[in-house]
Amino acid sequence: MLNLLYSQKNQHIMKKSYLILLLFSISFVFAQNNDNEFEKIVEAEMKSASNLMSIAVNPNTQNYNITYHRLDLTVDPAVYFISGKITTTYTALSNMTTLTFDMANELTVSSVKKNGVNLVFTESGNNELVITLPATQTTGTSATIEVNYSGAPPVNGFDAFTTQVRSNGSNTLYTLSEPFGARDWWPCKQDLNDKINSIDVYITAPSEYVAVSNGIEPEAPVVVGNLKTTHFHHGYAIPAYLICLAVTDYSVYTQTAGTAPNTFPIINYIYPESLASVQSQLDQTPLLLELYKNLFEIYPFHNEKYGHAQFGWGGGMEHTTVSFMVGFSRQLIAHEMAHQWFGDKVTCGSWNDIWLNEGFATYVASLVYENFDGSAAFVSDKTNMINNITSSTSGSVYLTDAEALNVNRIFSSRLSYNKGAMVLEMLRFKLGDAAFFQGLRNYLADTNLAYGYAQTSDLQTHLEAVYGSSLTEFFNDWIYRQGYPTYTITAQNIGGGQARFVVNQTQSNLSVTFFEMPVPIRIFGSGGQQQDIVLNNTTNGQIFIQNVPFSITSISFDPDKHLISKNNNATLDNNVFEIESALEIFPNPTSTILNIKLPTIVAFQKVIVYNTIGQKVLESNSANIDVSNLSDGIYPITVVTSEGTFHKKFIKK
Repeated sequence: MLNLLYSQKNQHIMKKSYLILLLFSISFVFAQNNDNEFEKIVEAEMKSASNLMSIAVNPNTQNYNITYHRLDLTVDPAVYFISGKITTTYTALSNMTTLTFDMANELTVSSVKKNGVNLVFTESGNNELVITLPATQTTGTSATIEVNYSGAPPVNGFDAFTTQVRSNGSNTLYTLSEPFGARDWWPCKQDLNDKINSIDVYITAPSEYVAVSNGIEPEAPVVVGNLKTTHFHHGYAIPAYLICLAVTDYSVYTQTAGTAPNTFPIINYIYPESLASVQSQLDQTPLLLELYKNLFEIYPFHNEKYGHAQFGWGGGMEHTTVSFMVGFSRQLIAHEMAHQWFGDKVTCGSWNDIWLNEGFATYVASLVYENFDGSAAFVSDKTNMINNITSSTSGSVYLTDAEALNVNRIFSSRLSYNKGAMVLEMLRFKLGDAAFFQGLRNYLADTNLAYGYAQTSDLQTHLEAVYGSSLTEFFNDWIYRQGYPTYTITAQNIGGGQARFVVNQTQSNLSVTFFEMPVPIRIFGSGGQQQDIVLNNTTNGQIFIQNVPFSITSISFDPDKHLISKNNNATLDNNVFEIESALEIFPNPTSTILNIKLPTIVAFQKVIVYNTIGQKVLESNSANIDVSNLSDGIYPITVVTSEGTFHKKFIKK
C-alpha cells in the first residue's frame, strides 16, 4: 500500500497522523518508477498508527473457528457512527463456556442472543466482548450468536472507519482494517489463523448513496422510505481484515474481464467528479487480469466480481473482490490486483510472513513493466528496488516475533515490499522461468493453502519440488537473515577460446557468512560482440574457466539486475596468463571427489597425492579423484600436465 499524500481531517475528528507531506505527479515513464506512488501504496496498507502495537493473536479467541458472518449494518456518511447486528456461526475447537470477540471499547453492545434467548455478556475494557454461553459447548459442535451493537468507532490512528466531506461537498464513508482495525467497527475475530467461509453484508444507508462491499449483489437494493438496503454475498473464505464497507454518491462503471465461458464483471465505484478523467486508466484493468491469468491462473474470485471503489486514503487496499483506491494509475491497479492472488486467495499465515503478501504484490506489479513496457523498464524498476534495499546494510525479509508487532516494520517498503520482491526475482533467476512460475502455480493451487493461510516454508516446499534440490541455504541467507553481498570479479583472457574468472564477495551483515548464488556477467569484445555468462558462485575466491568465442575487452556485472548487491566491481585483468593460476581444484575442502580443471590449451596427464610427511598415498590418471578413503587432513598434490608440473593442496574432511 502507498504512503499517504496528506494528513486528512475527518469532519468529526482530527485524525492522528505524522505523515510527511508529499508533492508528486504521477508519471507513466518507467524510469521514474513512481516512487512516491509506491510509498503511498505502502502507507495505505500499513495504516501507520504507532510504532509499537500491543496487538498479537488474542488467546481468548483461539478456541473456535468462524464459518459464517452476516453483517447487518446501518450507517450514514454524514454521521460518524455505526449500528449493526452481527450474526456469527462458529464451531468449538474445545469445550467452551464463554465466547470472546475482538471489539473496541468505544462500541456498545445492547444485546447478545442465541436462538432468540438473551445471553449474559461483558465488555472487558480490553477491547473484547465476552459472552457467557448458556451451557458448556462441546468440542466440534456449532452454534450461532447474534450481537447487536452501536457506537462511534475509536480515534486511535488506525482510521479503520472514516467519514469525510469531499471537495465537492459529498459525504463519504469507508473502512480500512489492515492490519489491526477490524475490531474498531464490528465485533469479530481479528487474527491470521481463521478465515470466515462465507459472508453476507447488508448495508442500510440514506437512499441517495451507493453502498459497496465484498462479493456480488444477489438482488437489487431495497428502498424503504428514505433508506436503502444493499445486500452483498461473498462465497469465498475471507479474513476479518479484508471485509470492507464504503458508502457515497458513487457512479458505477462496469467492464468485462476474462474469455468465454469464464467471463466476469469488473465493477468500478467512482466519485462522479472523477469518472471522466480515470475511465481510460480503468481500461487497463481487463488487460492486467488477462496477464495475471496467463502468468498464474484465472482470477481467484471470477465467480463473483473484481472491481475498485474510490476512497480518500492515500493509496490502495486489496479488499477481496473490490480494491479501495485513491487513484487509478496502472501500477497502483496492478499492485492491488496482484493481492487478489497473493494475499487474498493465499494469505500470509502470520505477520512474520507478510512478504508473502507484499513482496509478491510488488514483484507481480514489476512484471507488468516487463510484459507491457519491455526489458529496459523492468531493469529500471529492479534497479530502483535494489538501490532502496541496499540503502541500509541490515534487515531481513522475514520478521522476528517482536518485529511482527511493529506496524512500521510489518509494512517496511524496503524489506517486506522491495526486498521480498527482489528475492522472488533471484529465485526466478536461480530456478529458471519454467520451474519458478510452475512452482507459484502449484503454491496457489495447493488445497491446503488456497483460500487459506500460508507460511514461508510452504512456498519453499513448492519451489523445491519443481527445482529438484534444496533451497534451504537460499531461504536462510536471503529471507531469514540480513544484508547483501558486494562482488569483485576479475576476468582474464587465457587463449584457446577460454577465459578465467575469479569471484570474491564480502557481506554487508554478519548474519550471513557467504551468499551462494548464480552470478550473471556480460562480456564484450572489440568487434561489438557480447555474451552473457552465469558463474555459479559457491565459495569465496572461486575460479571459473569458461569457453568464450572472442577476446574479452570489457565486462559488466549483472546488467539485467537479477541480484540484490551493491558497490560491485568487475574488471579485466590484462596481465600475462599463467597456467598455475588457472589450475582449479574443487571442491576444497572435499569428502569424496576432488576435481581438477585446466584450460583447454593444457593437457592433463596425472595427479599424485602425498601425506604431510611426503609419502605418496594416491596416484591417478583421472582429473576426478576419489579421495573418500583418505583420512581427514591437508594433502599436497602434484598435477602433471603437458605444460609442466604444478603443486597445490587440498583439505580432506
